[in-house]
Amino acid sequence: MKLRDWGAFSLLGLIWGSSFLWIKVAVQELGPFTLVGFRLLFGLLGLVVVVLARRPTFPRDLKTWLALATLGIFNTALPFVLISWGEKSIDSALAAILNGTVPLFTLVIAHWFLHDDRMTLPRVFGLVIGFIGVVVLMSRGGDSPNARGSVLGQAAVLGAALSYAGAAVFARRNLRQIVPVVQAFVPMLVAETAIWAAAAVLEWPLHLPTRPITWLALLWLGLLGSCTAYLLYFYLLHSVGPTRATLVTYVFPVVGLVLGVVFLDELVDWHLAVGAALVAAGIGVVNWKPRRAAAPAAAD
Repeated sequence: MKLRDWGAFSLLGLIWGSSFLWIKVAVQELGPFTLVGFRLLFGLLGLVVVVLARRPTFPRDLKTWLALATLGIFNTALPFVLISWGEKSIDSALAAILNGTVPLFTLVIAHWFLHDDRMTLPRVFGLVIGFIGVVVLMSRGGDSPNARGSVLGQAAVLGAALSYAGAAVFARRNLRQIVPVVQAFVPMLVAETAIWAAAAVLEWPLHLPTRPITWLALLWLGLLGSCTAYLLYFYLLHSVGPTRATLVTYVFPVVGLVLGVVFLDELVDWHLAVGAALVAAGIGVVNWKPRRAAAPAAAD
């Protein structure tokens, strides 16, 4: 990964890692479909500005449009709703931690469907180290009922992780020629349409948020957690591959727990220190590549 890739990786980890906190705030007042609908609405408004500024070339063939629509369902609509629904019964930090399983799912799926993202021993070792860090973080406060959460809520977030993993491999396999702006805008438009159609059926009558903090959460989730984050994510996906790109989910638990320390006065314990160190080590091992020895100079 180049310096630019690491910059995008770090910013994406901070944005998406904090999004779980804002989802928890918004889901206190809104149903999951309505929450995602407003989130995507603000995200689309941001992407419209980007599209008008960059004027990218949109695909003209039906196959690519269908692939983008599929990406909208499985990389946006479905996981967004599952995470929002799951956070109605589990803590935001636990949701972030469970989402750390995305690279494990991606590693297996990519091995079978991509020729340039195969499973190797260092990658498996790095992913296992990182996931152990996630488990250590997950054990933090594990004796409390809120930390354990609802089994169905945890299953929903794991389902979202699996959906993210499959969508990442699908995008890498079928949409390499599409620029990140288009990969973010078209699927989000499809997802927005599907979400509001479902909300009209499942959460009728719809109502607007009344609390200012909910509107702030929706703006954050839309403009940063959807618009900016998707531009960064699709850049990384095609720059470094799905396995490395989805490693950003290992940063989420660290960000979530640090936010708890800063804003909720939670204590810094050994779980946070050891877990964060293992997460960082796992990311480093997956991305480490030994330097090749210089070739001996040819004899005159």
